[in-house]
Amino acid sequence: MNKENNPLAGGRQKNTETKKQKTLSGVVVSDKMTDTAVVAVERYVKHPKYGKFIKRLKKYKAHDKGNQSKIGDKVSIEQTRPISKDKTFKIIN
Repeated sequence: MNKENNPLAGGRQKNTETKKQKTLSGVVVSDKMTDTAVVAVERYVKHPKYGKFIKRLKKYKAHDKGNQSKIGDKVSIEQTRPISKDKTFKIIN
């Protein structure tokens, strides 16, 4: 076996798989920042004791090249490399 591909001999295995990016859909709630939009994503969670489904909302800052989306637009966002401290998503639709 080759030393380069053998992890026991000190070699490193090459990872050829690509990670699937997380895709979410939501509504733009703010577009006041340059090249950034705030997207609110809703999800429903079942209450652990009572079983009722509760709406949960989370806001993500997403990169919006050229400020194309406006407040109220339904958009899809995809996870990407960190663009800034808070931005790790970009608008794809």
